[in-house]
Formats: sequence, structure tokens, C-alpha cells
Amino acid sequence: MAPRREPTIFERYDGESPVATELRRLYHNARRGVDGRENRTVLLTSSNRGEGKSTIASYLAMTVAQFPSKKVLLVDADLRRPRAHRIFGVNNPLGLKDCLAEGIDPMTAVKRTPVENLHVVTAGERVEQPGRLFESERLAEVVDKLAFYHDLVVVDSAPVLPVSDTLFLCPVIDAVLLVVLAGVTPREVVHRTRAVLDDSGARVAGVVLNNASRVLPYYYDYRYYQSESGGE
Repeated sequence: MAPRREPTIFERYDGESPVATELRRLYHNARRGVDGRENRTVLLTSSNRGEGKSTIASYLAMTVAQFPSKKVLLVDADLRRPRAHRIFGVNNPLGLKDCLAEGIDPMTAVKRTPVENLHVVTAGERVEQPGRLFESERLAEVVDKLAFYHDLVVVDSAPVLPVSDTLFLCPVIDAVLLVVLAGVTPREVVHRTRAVLDDSGARVAGVVLNNASRVLPYYYDYRYYQSESGGE
């Protein structure tokens, strides 16, 4: 028997659903920076695995892409547990990993989707010790170029506490949204995560309380990070 195919976001998305309504509000609140300029790059992360950050990042990109004037890019920066290629139904090879490790032009890694205004950069094939790829000047160059050609770049990054990858991304991102799973994530863990983000130079635009009224879709495998931190 063939393995069951995971439905793509295009098969599940409903632009008039409570999810889409809340995400339009989220975008409206997060798009303006403290200096009045529009945030062009927004990163979503969480304290630990299983809090729904990939779900929210993907649906946020999909929602903003419904606006005729917005060209949106979703970047899968979770090189340890990549998900975007499955969520959007695109090929994973030639992704962010290749741009950082091999110096490939990031625009060649941009993949089209059935939505005209929505594109995706997948993580690429897994690599050992992916955290080291974020510790280079190349990272800022890649983010800047992708942001130049898109109105909004939504970055799905690794959770903050298990590994350090996100901390290297934060300084080159306009705004960071911290996803917290309602009723599950302990308050002290959220405070610890916020302190780590602040120390990294992250511009935290707000906290997203996920699943507060059980309206957000949950269909991802939350067996996320096990023992793959590699000392990072």
C-alpha cells in the first residue's frame, strides 16, 4: 500500500476561515517597525518543538499572498527538521542550505507555487551541524537579496532553546514573532526564551498565542527535536 500523502496547504487553506482572519490581524500588527518603516522580513520561532510555529508561518505567508499587491516568500530556515517542502508540495533539493554552504544565488532557490504571489525557499537536503552555516556573513547577503525581490519574507526558524540556529538569524531579520502553545508552554520557559532572544539582538514584535480557542489547524508531526542538538 502506498504511503498516505499529506495534503498541501493549498488543499486546506480557507481565506474566510477564523485562521485567515486572525493571521490578517497578525500581519497588520507586525508589519510596522518601531521606526515607522515596514518590516520586510518576519521570523517565527518558539521555545521548543511542537508549538505550531511552522503551521503559523506557512499560513501567514499564504494569507498575505492573497493580497494582490503583496509578493510573499516563505523561507524554511529549519535545516534540522525541514517542513516547507511537504507543506507546500515542492521539491526540497536546492534550498537555503545550498545558498549558505555553496554560495548559490538565493534567487535560483526560489520555487513557485500555485498561488501567483507566493514563493518558497525550502531548507534543502539535511546537513551535519547545520548551525555552523548560520555563522557567516553570507547569511545577511541571502536574506537581503530575498527581501529585495519580495514584499514580505516569512522565515520559519528552529525553536530557540534546543539549538542556537535562530539566534544567528535574528540580527538580520526585521521582526521576530514568538509562538507560544496555549496551556502547554510554561510561563518560565517563555520568559527564558524572551531573554535569550533579547540577548541575541532580536527585535521581538510580539507573542502569538497558538490554539487559544482551538481554531488553528494541527496536522504536523510534532516529534521535532530529539537528540540532534550536536552541542549547539
